[in-house]
Amino acid sequence: MRKILKILLVLCLLIIPAFILHIGTEIESNPPAEIINNYTLLEKEYVNRQVFIVKPKEESKRTNLNILYIHGGAYTAEIYKEHWEFAKNLVDDLNCTIILPDYPLAPKYTYKDVFAMMEPLYYDLIKQIGKENLIVMGDSAGGGIALGLLEKMGQQGVDMPQKTILISPWLDVTMSNPKIDDIQKNDPKLNKYTLKIAGELYAGEDGMESYLVNPIKGPLSALENIIIFTGTYDILNPDVHILQEKAEEKGVKIEIRETPKAIHNWILYRNSKIYRAEEDYQELIYLIKY
Repeated sequence: MRKILKILLVLCLLIIPAFILHIGTEIESNPPAEIINNYTLLEKEYVNRQVFIVKPKEESKRTNLNILYIHGGAYTAEIYKEHWEFAKNLVDDLNCTIILPDYPLAPKYTYKDVFAMMEPLYYDLIKQIGKENLIVMGDSAGGGIALGLLEKMGQQGVDMPQKTILISPWLDVTMSNPKIDDIQKNDPKLNKYTLKIAGELYAGEDGMESYLVNPIKGPLSALENIIIFTGTYDILNPDVHILQEKAEEKGVKIEIRETPKAIHNWILYRNSKIYRAEEDYQELIYLIKY
């Protein structure tokens, strides 16, 4: 009963696009027609979930660059329109291969199920592709998964990717940073209390103390080449700076690209009029290329 009440409260407070919870049902992603018709799309089953692989249609255009893209959605939403559009843009501009895991979602699943899929997937990619040809990227909750995943891989001595790029990452589902309340009035997209409930569902009964749920608490010493894009009108922004401070204490450099007045995940909406979306998207492309 308590879980159902939490879910209903999330729905009542809902302000995140595509943030829809299906109680007790399997949530799966479906590629849009534009991806199916205009790109080479492969679907592979991995630990009972789908992994979508998107490549340029023309084989001659393809490069060796692979991007493992872990989508956001508060751990409860499938790959939605904005993610597919962003993947399409990356393929067009980089002639790369995008690897999109359709990982298990709360409330049916918890972080344990997510990492049961993501850990072997990453390990296999490193073996097959090599670190020099792999970039890990994630937005929002996907950024949290990406960082937690690399923290764990680092502990196990597995190679880090060439670069890791996090967009508006969710680093601490407890939402306990006091600076969040100061930013909340400027954030038109996220709600602290909604996210806190979603985080609890993702963590399950025993996950709130795990760094896989809250990667801000994780081991940072093995991380390499981390770049974070964050906006000052995003309630997840304050934790990015705490992460950077913790990393510096360990001698690890995390590069922050902070845009004043940018909202959550603004770069994904490059074709809109959202503040600096196109300029920052182009900066992201430049950082990947060079």
